[in-house]
Amino acid sequence: MTTTTVPVALAGRPYEVRIGSGLLASLAEQCGARLRKQVVPVVTDANVHARWGAMVEASLGAAGHTAAWLVLEPGEAAKSWSGLARVTDWLLNLGVERGDHVVALGGGVIGDLTGFAAAILKRGCKFIQLPTTLLAQVDSSVGGKTAINTPAGKNLVGAFHQPALVLADLDTLGTLPARELRAGYAEVVKYGLIGDPAFFAWCEANGAALLAGDTAAQAHAVAVSVAAKAAIVAEDEFETTGRRALLNLGHTFGHALEAETGFSERLLHGEAVALGMVLAARYSARAGLMAAAEAERVVAHFKATGLPHALPALGLNVRGAALVDHMLHDKKMDAGRLPFVLMRGIGGAFLDKAVDLADVATFLDGELAR
Repeated sequence: MTTTTVPVALAGRPYEVRIGSGLLASLAEQCGARLRKQVVPVVTDANVHARWGAMVEASLGAAGHTAAWLVLEPGEAAKSWSGLARVTDWLLNLGVERGDHVVALGGGVIGDLTGFAAAILKRGCKFIQLPTTLLAQVDSSVGGKTAINTPAGKNLVGAFHQPALVLADLDTLGTLPARELRAGYAEVVKYGLIGDPAFFAWCEANGAALLAGDTAAQAHAVAVSVAAKAAIVAEDEFETTGRRALLNLGHTFGHALEAETGFSERLLHGEAVALGMVLAARYSARAGLMAAAEAERVVAHFKATGLPHALPALGLNVRGAALVDHMLHDKKMDAGRLPFVLMRGIGGAFLDKAVDLADVATFLDGELAR
């Protein structure tokens, strides 16, 4: 399979996202002079290490490098103050310098945590993303958002810190549990809903094949998604103009649901985003912004692909007001108002800064009672 290279064109700090097969097997070659010391620090989790650790070791070893491993327990709990302290202390003990590259091998949790540690270590060192999940390949590994979770909410402590290189090895997708692959697929669909109705139609036609392991469909979805995100990030790196905020479609609702379920395996991030996009579509239809039939088309696609599409299925014992309370901790709060990404139809996402949170609570009560 040919490697596709997508540039992220940031002024003074451009980098590449390479998408293809065999990238981990050729890791040392791909990284080149970025690996300037014999010892290469690699942060990962136990599941990823068990599957891909030997390949990374072999690639680095063939080029005269040795991997120094920090293997964390899998799951969202690693994105915490204690997890951050563990990573930074380990890197300091290794003697990592500002010009060194730390390698993040894993999904979004590992990428977010390692990237944030790199951002603050000695006021910023470099890092390389090796995303091994669909969600990380199409979304979290690109764009430089790094963070940890706190009891107040998800990703509330973090920094913008761009990677030096992203290697999205499509071979890793073949080893993902079906649930993880579906969760990542939600972020693929997001790019169609934001601004590309033709890509959403492609998802409707090809999503089932992608989830069944069709490598050509996976390669196309990753390349289109990364290109879409790269264009937005290049235009609005620090989310100051509102353009990048469109990437949060489904996330305001989704993060509230993640908080309510304790940031646990009960609801994976991609699953929460899928349900959040359903809620954004239905709220948009309720407000007369998009046709109800279009909103239900979004619901139908997530239902067809096995993703969460209805609040009652979560079994939450909660009122809409409690979910809105979670939203009050959202990092996008501005002068007491919370901008929502809504839709004027599929592919017509926009930022609405005048949403009434009391109305959102009423809407959520209705969805919980469906």
